[in-house]
Amino acid sequence: MLVGVLFLAGACKSEFERVRVSGDAELVLKKAFEYYDKGEYQRSQTLFDLVLNSIRGGKDAEKAYFQYAYTYYHLRQYVLAAYYFKNFSNTFTTSPFREEAAYMSAYSNYLMSPTFRLDQGSSRQAIDEFQLFANLFPQSQRMAECNKMIDVLRRKLEQKAFAEGELYYNLRQYQSSVLSFDNLLRDYPESPDAERVRYLIAKSAFLLSENSILEKKFDRYNEAIIRCDDFLLKYPSGKYSKEIKQIRREAEQTLKNLKKQFKIT
Repeated sequence: MLVGVLFLAGACKSEFERVRVSGDAELVLKKAFEYYDKGEYQRSQTLFDLVLNSIRGGKDAEKAYFQYAYTYYHLRQYVLAAYYFKNFSNTFTTSPFREEAAYMSAYSNYLMSPTFRLDQGSSRQAIDEFQLFANLFPQSQRMAECNKMIDVLRRKLEQKAFAEGELYYNLRQYQSSVLSFDNLLRDYPESPDAERVRYLIAKSAFLLSENSILEKKFDRYNEAIIRCDDFLLKYPSGKYSKEIKQIRREAEQTLKNLKKQFKIT
């Protein structure tokens, strides 16, 4: 039995190798399609590689390029899958497969999107691709799914931005923390973390004041008070409101003491 299995495996390999080195473009293409239909994507891809340049403009070029892109997808080589799907969409602009190719380009980038703690280049690329897809095919049945994935990706970018602002805060780089969190609120005004973000902005502004040289303390304590007021206006009964009220009182009292000390009215 084992000998029979090994014989069959050897025969299949011999057929593939025979086709691969045959130099017969028509046969190579035919077998590339056959291997693809059987789910043997690595062999299919290898054979497509041999003939794609020679069949440009031919009757089978569209199908071959489309399946070629899919071989990378099925082999989980998403960087190249995204590239070839995008290339197909840009090249075969009247193809009935164009919509699917444009979607798969975006989706391949989506699958490469890592945890929010890592670089989010793939997430941004996927968002751009999904938005391009929406512009090209606004009536597509895939739009609802695209929007869900965009929301997932934007949430990752938002979490990344929050982690960066929090890192600055933990490193006591309070000015950078305030700037980072301000950018987060500008980019994601509906963030579910908005309350904590505004809390950390107010606290960072106050701690920046505390650690500033004398010449900058006046402006920075005033800024801390403004930041506290911003928080209390939005979250008067929030989980951090008691602490923010205390920070505001301390900032106001310190500012009064400084003005008194230097006889500033």
